[in-house]
Amino acid sequence: MSGIMPKSPGDLRGSDAGKNYQQEYIRGACLPHPELFRVRPVLALAPITFLLIFLTPFRVFSQVAARTLSGKVTSESGSGIPSAHLSILNRDNGSSASATGKQDCSYQVSNLAPGNYEVTASAPGFEPASMRVTIRADADAVADFVLHLRKGQAGSSTVSGVLNSQNVTELPLNGRSASDLAALEPGVATARTQSSGQGRYGFGTQMTISGGRPRQNDARLDGISVNDYANGSPGSALGVNLGVDAVEQFTVLTSNYPAQVGRSSGGVVGASTRRGTNSFHGDVFEFIRNSALDARNFFDSAKPPFRRNQFGASAGGPLWKNRTFLFGDYEGLRASTGITQVDTVPSAGARAGNLSTGAVAVDPRVLRFVNAFFPLPNGSLLGSGDTGIYTFSEQQVTPENYFTTRMDHKFSARDEVSGTYMFDNGTVRQPDELNNKLTGYDSRRQFFTVREGHTLGPRTLNSFRFGIYRVVATTGLTFASGNPSAGNPSFGTVPGQNAAEVTVPGITAFTGGLGVTTNFHFHWTSIQAYDDISLVRGNHSLKFGPGMERIRDNKLGVSTPGGEFLFNSISEFLTNQPFSLAAAIPSAVSPRGFRQTIAAAYVQDDWRSWPNLTINLGLRYEMSTVMTEVHGKLTVLRQITDRTPHLGDPLISNPTLGNFEPRVGFSWDPMRDGRTAVSGGFGIFDVLPLPYLFQMNELFSAPFFESASARNLGVGTYPVAAYAALTASSNTLVMQWNLTIQHELLEGLSLRIGYVGSRGVHQPLRTEDADIVLPTLTPQGYLWPSPVGSGTRLNPNAGRITAGFWDGRSYYDALQVQIKKKIGSSSQLAGSYTWGKTIDTGSGSMVGDEYTNSISSPLFFNLKLNRGLADFNVSHNLNLNYTWVLGTPKWKTGIGVWALGGWQLGGVFEASTGVPFTPGFAGDSLGVGSTEPNVDVPNVLTGPNCGSYVNAGNPKSYIRTQCFAVPNPITLRGNLGRNTLSGPGLLNFDLSVAKNNYVKRVSDAFNVQFRTEYFNVFNRANFAPPLDNRNIFDATGAAIANAGLITSTQTPSRQIQLALKIIW
Repeated sequence: MSGIMPKSPGDLRGSDAGKNYQQEYIRGACLPHPELFRVRPVLALAPITFLLIFLTPFRVFSQVAARTLSGKVTSESGSGIPSAHLSILNRDNGSSASATGKQDCSYQVSNLAPGNYEVTASAPGFEPASMRVTIRADADAVADFVLHLRKGQAGSSTVSGVLNSQNVTELPLNGRSASDLAALEPGVATARTQSSGQGRYGFGTQMTISGGRPRQNDARLDGISVNDYANGSPGSALGVNLGVDAVEQFTVLTSNYPAQVGRSSGGVVGASTRRGTNSFHGDVFEFIRNSALDARNFFDSAKPPFRRNQFGASAGGPLWKNRTFLFGDYEGLRASTGITQVDTVPSAGARAGNLSTGAVAVDPRVLRFVNAFFPLPNGSLLGSGDTGIYTFSEQQVTPENYFTTRMDHKFSARDEVSGTYMFDNGTVRQPDELNNKLTGYDSRRQFFTVREGHTLGPRTLNSFRFGIYRVVATTGLTFASGNPSAGNPSFGTVPGQNAAEVTVPGITAFTGGLGVTTNFHFHWTSIQAYDDISLVRGNHSLKFGPGMERIRDNKLGVSTPGGEFLFNSISEFLTNQPFSLAAAIPSAVSPRGFRQTIAAAYVQDDWRSWPNLTINLGLRYEMSTVMTEVHGKLTVLRQITDRTPHLGDPLISNPTLGNFEPRVGFSWDPMRDGRTAVSGGFGIFDVLPLPYLFQMNELFSAPFFESASARNLGVGTYPVAAYAALTASSNTLVMQWNLTIQHELLEGLSLRIGYVGSRGVHQPLRTEDADIVLPTLTPQGYLWPSPVGSGTRLNPNAGRITAGFWDGRSYYDALQVQIKKKIGSSSQLAGSYTWGKTIDTGSGSMVGDEYTNSISSPLFFNLKLNRGLADFNVSHNLNLNYTWVLGTPKWKTGIGVWALGGWQLGGVFEASTGVPFTPGFAGDSLGVGSTEPNVDVPNVLTGPNCGSYVNAGNPKSYIRTQCFAVPNPITLRGNLGRNTLSGPGLLNFDLSVAKNNYVKRVSDAFNVQFRTEYFNVFNRANFAPPLDNRNIFDATGAAIANAGLITSTQTPSRQIQLALKIIW
């Protein structure tokens, strides 16, 4: 049922009309309609269901007695809604009827023939709610509705969007992941360069919402935060959120949300779990894919095999009619996906020492290593022939199982309780970048919540929520594959370990042999409790309450156990002259147990100061304790130049004690007709110093973790790895504001246009290595000492200092447009467009390459050098989606009714510009002395062919390398700005076609639905930016042959999915 009770039943915010209803009509809340869980095979039933369909006589049945549909319409607070409008659509023959509710909030529609109906309830100031109802020949039907206050209309200054269960289940979703729905809203874009760190940064799909950092969003399920250990969106090891059949409603808060909502300075994505009804109903389904139906990807030499099966069931019903209800959903996924990998490897000539820059004497140990782990090219040679293309295809194998169940019980008209449990377990196994070994990662998620809603009085409600969210994940697993050398310790550098990791400019990175990949074990538990009190006093709708979250973050990390070599050029690699070597000391590896508490309280007043003007006033206080470690294993450098680290508590001084967050807004109906709303608002949203900001640093900091390095230039009082954390001078926060106009153009057609902006101050800024040589500022730019490497690093006691600062800034300004058209009770069209720009001085919140287009060690001494487009910026983003139920021609009878009836369409179209990136130098060309020296950029040249720096549509040479030059001297940093170049755009269209077949001989509601879904219908090659090959020069200034080479696409080739759903 669309009118599901909210996660906070006391939410009384809404339009003036909505408040009138709430203040004048107080009734008991509607009883829910649950569903019972049951799993059955699907494809095995296909022959039987086909037989039932075709044996059903196509004739006109004799007339049967008409029946009556009745029920009540109430608001989410339990208040009755009189005079609601009811639309009734017969889904069997396309006929329709309507009715108006009575003053006692009830309605009744008579003379309805038995059959399947779509019933929609609507009222001014409320979002319409739809429900599918089956009217049987032997009984009348009852359908109660709970309406939610309309967002974005008069009464609310929040910019948000709501998607109902029809959007969730009927739109074509690649992978059936509900989180993809958020991208349909204006201001929301997927972070396309999300790191493939295989779980280090979480598994869920990260999104930027109104210019905010993806890790500053909050995801909620039934009112409980389900962010993971990296503060990222929830997701399984495969990166999806299964269980779309269990989602009743999906909401996205994009700007200026009320004081009730916290823990976020970006956006809030929420989902509510389906609950049942008084009638038993459910479905069984299976979705299948096979490479035989798919097109070949642009980079496939031959189409790799692909098989994917998603199957399951959802069902429910009453355990005690009108009192207790149960709903359950199971979904399984079994996938074997062909992956085509395009690598750059040394050519035969290079292995013989015949380089284009001159002949070299290849070290025999290096030659043995290269021949063991780098295949010879099987494609074209690049540039002058030192490297070539090697392509292979292998399988990614992924099993996953998802289960959720919900129970609701109503003790009385004033008191009800519900509980939800979710379980998800997934694993991934796939080849590494050069097909030397298998890599893998596992995830297990569990969620439990209990909610209690109590009516304290005619105008007072209380809602209590308690929840636990737990994630267990393992990353960096390795398994033996086709290359026995991967498990041969004779190739190792560290005693007892296999071959080390190796990074060389212009060659695909080698991530090591078996067991030497950096790996992590995460055990994240979040325990939460919230209480919300809602009351109406005159023209004021008040909400207030406390909240608390306890975080238990246990983890173990092992960094480069087999060692990691960095080289400045191919020549130095072949002659065995590494730039640096770092390796963990096994005896220093130990687990960590981080703990933290978040406490908050808020008050929100939505004051209807005039009949057509509502003022939204809110204040939230939200603080967090400073993160602790159960064994006291915390270490920090207060300043980068400190000789010894500070050990134990406190890690930092607490910057959150003054976190008062005002929220103000207004909503004005200038025409006083409920069709136009002008709204605006301003709010402050704090960024809490949660464990994800420190976890990578604290896992690998001395003296509780030790590593050795070939670049240790002196003997200090602590080992190589250290962590510098500088406490923020003031609160880390984001200021948001918006001004929006929404107007109902025609009945069911609305347009929303708004300006949305934000400014972030004291944002987290992370750098992989701050222990660098500082340059001198000259008229030409920053100049490092010459010759390269002759300078002195800031702290000679350490070989590497991973640093965290709180002086980053961000800026967002955008035009956001949305248009929606409701067609009848079961069809809709929607479109959104965003024209905006996000600028910052650093986009990552965690140490490492959080985004594949990031600069992992930004120059912290002058943030102006880092100012540029955010790594996740998408300047133009257009999304269109629709669901369309085709009516049956009324003049058709017999077999024509079946052949032409029951069809429905769905589609999602996306067109957007590309993400930015920065070409640069590989290795330490400047002599900064960093272990992560990718900070140098070239000079930009001008000329007739350099109006654009990219060759659009050319995957072999996307970067116009002729427009860039090596500075003179090479230790002078170039003048190219951060994220100046833009990657290829995206154009994609997904389509679904479904045929509903009602089998009356089984029951009036029994439906066999056949679906066909087409992803990337036009088979467009949406090239990804050349991020693996974005460096133009190596550290010596020599050109890199594969600069600008694109090796992958942002979307798969055209894929066709077939599905069978049995619905009753």
